[in-house]
Amino acid sequence: MTGQTAEVIPLRRRSLDGRVHVRPATVTRPPAPVTELRPAPAPRPGLLSGAARFLRSRLAGDYPVDDFGFDPELTDVLLPAARAIYDKWFRVTVTGSLPAGTGALVVANHSGTVPWDALMTAVAVHDNHPEQKHLRMLGADLVFRVPVLGSLARKTGTTLACSADAQRLLRAGEVVGVWPEGFKGIGKPYSERYRLQRFGRGGFVATALRAGVPIIPCSIVGAEEIHPKIADIQPLAKALGLPYFPVTPLFPLLGPLGAIPLPTKWTIDFGTPIRTDLASPDADQDHALVLEIADQVRETIQSNLNRMVAARGSVFGG
Repeated sequence: MTGQTAEVIPLRRRSLDGRVHVRPATVTRPPAPVTELRPAPAPRPGLLSGAARFLRSRLAGDYPVDDFGFDPELTDVLLPAARAIYDKWFRVTVTGSLPAGTGALVVANHSGTVPWDALMTAVAVHDNHPEQKHLRMLGADLVFRVPVLGSLARKTGTTLACSADAQRLLRAGEVVGVWPEGFKGIGKPYSERYRLQRFGRGGFVATALRAGVPIIPCSIVGAEEIHPKIADIQPLAKALGLPYFPVTPLFPLLGPLGAIPLPTKWTIDFGTPIRTDLASPDADQDHALVLEIADQVRETIQSNLNRMVAARGSVFGG
């Protein structure tokens, strides 16, 4: 599927109180065979050769960092390690496609107790985008309060979830990733796996409308089972300033070993882009329209999750 143009679903016009607005057409995607999208580019640089180039540029003090603190050179050095987990541990298969020549807002389900899904989605975007763009993730403020992790997240492209900053990135042609379920999605109990939580007030839709970029519904299957959460120690979570403190069959019973994710088989689907560039200039101010589009995105992801879970075999692959 590499090189094909992604199908785009336009927003169709409707009239409300004498004003012309636009609303999304219903997304229906027939079941499609699982297709590996990753292109076959020139051989990727190895970990050692990439590290050598990285050290030379650091010693020379000659490396780029953008206004958000993103360090693409550091990200490229770390990418092979993330890709090894992506390829060998989770054995990720990607379906669907990403549009070229435009910024895009990737909206995905969130799960797994520990946010491995965000990291794996970043690899999937880079390796399957026609222009191999890095995913610029929007993160909660908690991410940036964690020592070391906060600095590393910013240097590898994560930005505080702020509409103004997200618009700047999207208008610059970047691919931005958002997980509207937040901690409610990633920290939900195993008994609620693959049931989407609320998407909030649709702020991500207003951001996409203002930037005029397509919204890409992204459905991830496999992440729910990596750390099956069976309990939550809330007093300890509050003492540590965390949204939850998970108990899984292996953690904290096995200590640090229990924090190793289970090697489940993953599929990441990039759904049909939903265009926003045809909307009226003030569409982002129409709260009803924003919620309508947010509901459409949520329903599309939930429908795809249901289809993908029903179609897969073993959780661990076969």
